[in-house]
Amino acid sequence: MEEDEGKKFIKAWIIILASLCYSYFIASKIPKGILRFISLLPIFSLFTLLPLSLSRPLTNILFGGFIVWLANFKLLLYAFNHGPLSYDVNDDQPSLLRFIFLAAFPIKIKKVNPSTKGQEGNLVISPNKKEVVLPLNFWSKVVIFVILEVVYSYNKNMVAFCGLMYLAIDIAFGVCDFLVGFTLGIELEPPSNEPYLSTSLQDFWGRRWNLRVTEILHHTVYKPVRSTVVKFVGQKWAQVTGVMASFVVSGLMHELVYYYTTRAIPTWEVTWFFVLHGVCVVLEIGVKRTLGLKWKLHWAVSGPLTVGFVMVTGFWLFFPQLMRNEVDVKATQDIIDFGKYLKEMVMRR
Repeated sequence: MEEDEGKKFIKAWIIILASLCYSYFIASKIPKGILRFISLLPIFSLFTLLPLSLSRPLTNILFGGFIVWLANFKLLLYAFNHGPLSYDVNDDQPSLLRFIFLAAFPIKIKKVNPSTKGQEGNLVISPNKKEVVLPLNFWSKVVIFVILEVVYSYNKNMVAFCGLMYLAIDIAFGVCDFLVGFTLGIELEPPSNEPYLSTSLQDFWGRRWNLRVTEILHHTVYKPVRSTVVKFVGQKWAQVTGVMASFVVSGLMHELVYYYTTRAIPTWEVTWFFVLHGVCVVLEIGVKRTLGLKWKLHWAVSGPLTVGFVMVTGFWLFFPQLMRNEVDVKATQDIIDFGKYLKEMVMRR
């Protein structure tokens, strides 16, 4: 990472911390609703413009996803006293450090169930099938990521790139989990739930892949849209509208992150990727409603079909914008430069 980029990175974090302190100390004193929302508008604008001060793909992806998307959406919920940043009027206000971590990082505090306390693992095993979960911890994922990175650098294999995308997100979220968990002494929910075991698109997007994004879209898009239109179109079509709205917003937010990363004119391919998947999820819900439990593919068939569909449509619509602008090459160089920087820091001690 270039020295100037490092200084910009630090400056950006100072701005984020100052903005969240304002949200904690001042915006929280304003009554929830439209007035608090207006008081947070400068923060929304500041966070949205922040990645434009950075130039490297890796930092832009992190700031675009963590701050522009997740932090802004959490603050949007906070304006109306909803979401992870809110608290009941009868409760004590959470600590500033906890507020900052919850706002700036893609984390969710794990709720301990007394009946399952002491049990390991978060995966629910269905009685109708056995799920073979890969025994991967954080460091094993790092090792596999490095191996796949080497493979991909010599042979631009798209399957390896899919693996890199999955591991990169899990590793980035894992670093946040370690930092927050170690600092606050709390246990956090995993960022994903073995997405390679998905047996349907509804299962993949709703219960397994990138769960922090899924949750924030559920509360900021799906629920408001569904509750708004249900009086006009009924429960069934309200659900369809909410699902499609969630996928469209996800596509547009990915498009924005892509712009931060590439600084190229949007081609809307990634938006169409999410629109396509939204349509397919809606069709899937309709088929399940019609057939019920009368007809169901075996998980050994539906699993590969689901993961294969996600990968093929990803090669078609999700990855091309990144490849054309050599984001994969630049991000790899960012990782190498960051590794060298850490090595130099260690050698100086």
